Amino acid sequence: MHPLFISLPELADDLSQFEQKLSSFTQQLGLNLSELTLDHISLRCHQDRTAERWAMALSQHGHCFSEAVIGGRPIHLYRLVEPLVLLNHPIAIVELPWPGEKRYRHEGWEHVEVVLPGAPEQIGQRAMALIDDRGLVMPGISVKTRRPEAKAGALDNTTLAVTNGEITLKFHTYPIDEVVASEQ
Repeated sequence: MHPLFISLPELADDLSQFEQKLSSFTQQLGLNLSELTLDHISLRCHQDRTAERWAMALSQHGHCFSEAVIGGRPIHLYRLVEPLVLLNHPIAIVELPWPGEKRYRHEGWEHVEVVLPGAPEQIGQRAMALIDDRGLVMPGISVKTRRPEAKAGALDNTTLAVTNGEITLKFHTYPIDEVVASEQ
């Protein structure tokens, strides 16, 4: 058992359920994650006090290397001392956004981000080339591209998100720690 789950046992079972749902979702999309780099995983919560409790536990098992305000809410990034393992991929970075205007169905693990190196403006084409077209026309699947505003000189973090409303996969060009470093 990962040491984080001693502090946050509710997230241990949730990670197992997230892993099962992610596996099912990627199979539905015809996407093989085995040769891809899973960059980081993200949590979602409904209350500030939950975010504060999770932040305290994450700080005990790693260090916060980014505290940004994006879209009017704090988003922290933590590098864990011992990576989590998700579908045989070690993931050392956890994204913890505080609650915002949007309410998610579920409190816990919400999405995972995949790095696909190449030109940022072509992230959509690279990601879509990995997904079976039949998976994208299934009911409830949505695809959205987002290009967050960046500071001058920062890396372009254009992201393509694919979701079924419960699990989300996001694709971007650079590892999140490189994006954060470029913003300094």
